[in-house]
Amino acid sequence: MSELSNLKGSVSLFQDTLSLIEDDILLCEMDLSEEDVSVLLSDLDVIKSNLEKLKLEILLSGEFDKNNCYIEIHSGAGGTESNDWANMIKRMYVRYFEKSNYKYEMLSEQPGEEVGIKGALIHVKGINAFGMLKGETGVHRLVRISPFDSNKRRHTSFASVLVTPEIDTKIEIEVKEEDIRIDVYRSSGAGGQGVNTTDSAVRITHLPTNIVVTCQNERSQIKNKEKALEILKGKLYLLEKQTLDEKLNELKGAVMDVNFGSQIRNYVMQPYSMAKDVRTDTQTSDVLGVLDGDIDLFLEAYLKN
Repeated sequence: MSELSNLKGSVSLFQDTLSLIEDDILLCEMDLSEEDVSVLLSDLDVIKSNLEKLKLEILLSGEFDKNNCYIEIHSGAGGTESNDWANMIKRMYVRYFEKSNYKYEMLSEQPGEEVGIKGALIHVKGINAFGMLKGETGVHRLVRISPFDSNKRRHTSFASVLVTPEIDTKIEIEVKEEDIRIDVYRSSGAGGQGVNTTDSAVRITHLPTNIVVTCQNERSQIKNKEKALEILKGKLYLLEKQTLDEKLNELKGAVMDVNFGSQIRNYVMQPYSMAKDVRTDTQTSDVLGVLDGDIDLFLEAYLKN
C-alpha cells in the first residue's frame, strides 16, 4: 500500500505539472495583463520545483533505492574528539529524518568514555530511504577549535558512516516448467527388479542456470522427480543467497580507512565556515545548518553526479 501510494503521488505530480504547462501555453497565446505575467512567473517556479522532484524520482530507480535502510556510525581514532564528532553526525541524521518525515529507530548505541558515542546503528524507515542516503557511506571529517582543549587549539576528527538497504532475506524459490528439462532413463543402481527394468530415474536440468540434478533412489519415477525438484530448489536457494550476499558486499564497498585523505565530506568550523563534499564539489558556508540536518543539497548532488 505504501508503494502504491508513492506511485500514485508520482503520477499525480506529473499530471499536475503537465496540466499547468498546457494552461500556461494557452495563456501565453492571449494578450497578457500584468496580472497574467505575475501568474506565469509564479507557475514557472512551481513547474521548476515539480520537474526537480520528478528528476529525483527517476534517479531513485536503483534495485534497493525504495527500501528502508540501516545507518552505522563509528568514531575514528582520537578518543573524546572523535566520539563527540560521531555524536554530532548522529544528531545531524536524526534532525534530517525529522525534517523529511522518515521514521527511525535507534537499534544500538555505544557511549564514549567521557562524551559522545563510539558507535550507533539506526534503522530508517520510509520510501526511498536507502536511495536518498546511500551516498552518505564514507568518512566524514570535522575541523574545529576543540571545546575539550584548554589551549583552544584546532583539532581534526573523523567518523565513518555505512548505509545498507533493508532486504527481505526470505528467498522464495519458484521453478517454472518452461525453465526445466526433465529426462527419464533406466536406473543403473541396485534396488530390485522394478528399479532396473523401468525408466524410473530422473534428470532435471535448470536451463537458466544449467544446474543438473539427478535422482534414481526411488522405485517410482514420480517420487524421483519430486526429490530432484526439492534438491534443485535447495541449490537455487543457495545460488540466490550467494548473489544477494555479493550485492550487499558491493553496496558496502571496501573497508574504509577512517583517517586523512579518505573523507567524502569536510565540515570546517574554523578558521572559516564551510561544508564541502569532495566527490561532487558541492559546498555551502552554512555548516551549522548542515549539522542541523539540512543535507538535501549533498544528497541530491550525489544522485545527480
